[in-house]
Amino acid sequence: MNVDDKRLMMARRATRFIFFVCGLGISSWAPMVPYAKDRLGLHEGHLGLLLLFIGLGALVMMPVTGLLISRYGTRKVIACSAILIALLLPSLIVIKSVIIMAAALFIFGAAIGSIDVAMNAHGIYVQNLYGRPVMSSLHGLFSVGGLAGSLGLGFLVKAGLDPLHAAFSIAGLLLVICLSQYRHLFPYHLEQDINTKYSTVTDTALTSNNFLWLRRSVVFLGTMCFIVFLSEGAMLDWSAVFLRDTKAVPQTLSGAGYAAFSVAMATMRLLGDGLVEKFDRTTIVSGGSLLAAFGLLVAIFSPWFYMVLVGYILLGIGAANIVPVFFSDGGRLKGIPASVSIPAITTMGYAGQLAGPALLGFIAHHISLPAAFGCCAILLIITSLSYWIKEQKYPLTISKIQ
Repeated sequence: MNVDDKRLMMARRATRFIFFVCGLGISSWAPMVPYAKDRLGLHEGHLGLLLLFIGLGALVMMPVTGLLISRYGTRKVIACSAILIALLLPSLIVIKSVIIMAAALFIFGAAIGSIDVAMNAHGIYVQNLYGRPVMSSLHGLFSVGGLAGSLGLGFLVKAGLDPLHAAFSIAGLLLVICLSQYRHLFPYHLEQDINTKYSTVTDTALTSNNFLWLRRSVVFLGTMCFIVFLSEGAMLDWSAVFLRDTKAVPQTLSGAGYAAFSVAMATMRLLGDGLVEKFDRTTIVSGGSLLAAFGLLVAIFSPWFYMVLVGYILLGIGAANIVPVFFSDGGRLKGIPASVSIPAITTMGYAGQLAGPALLGFIAHHISLPAAFGCCAILLIITSLSYWIKEQKYPLTISKIQ
């Protein structure tokens, strides 16, 4: 295997752009949610049920993506998924049938799930070759994309474009970025060489055990990811509705909550590689979970718009580097190859971001949206305590970065 410094640097930069594309694609849906709610005439319960189709699409596709990566490599999967996301985005702003919208969101979720698994697997390859943490900064670019998506549609509409043309503009940007970076991503044969060099299990061991994804360490990381991503999903799908319907914020400012959350998360993740090297995993995960829970509680109970934004910022700061730590750990579990652990953890984790908001919609309809956010805060506190106890009694067995 021969990867010079320039090739590795270009691959890292290309991976950052792909994380940006994923964040931009999924967050561009956030400001469309209130439009869809009004256009389709849905209450919170029905909207939550509709949002479930995004999660279903992702959950169906994520395990399949692991097989596609093994056969075709990550960059082909990334390219096909990005093209599909770009083609679907404009349709989400005009569909007037609930059934057609459900189908479109299912396919949209499948594309999001597929590119997410592929880009995280590619990020692990890059990190292994670098020999130092890079996953936090990669996820930081995802958050930057989230900021661009949450503000982009509203900015373009305010600049004079109608929502459909604004959606087409964002879709065009997605295509340009993905196609321009495609050649810098690792080709399939190089990924196979990296797997051979850095895998912690033999092919014989992998063949003899088809249930490595059921290992305690994988299930634990996946469950913790589910909870953290549930809180992120609450921001993605419900922050605008929460500000508009609960806090009486004008719809033109309803995307500000997710924007504040994304700025905080992006900033902390861009600084996160250094923080992960400086502090231990338990401090990052347990301390961050408690801060995120506190931020949610501030947003719930504050009567002032700007204090709600402060709560969103605290949530973003606290949650920022938890998931990158989980993915890094998952990519270095002894006895379990990344090709097994990453799709499994991603599937369980993103069930929280993509399917979890449907559960929040159910709670919001039968109790209230603040109560649904409160459930997220409780789960984050449980995450903090569980991870701390787990590390004290049964520390995860993780191999060092080569």
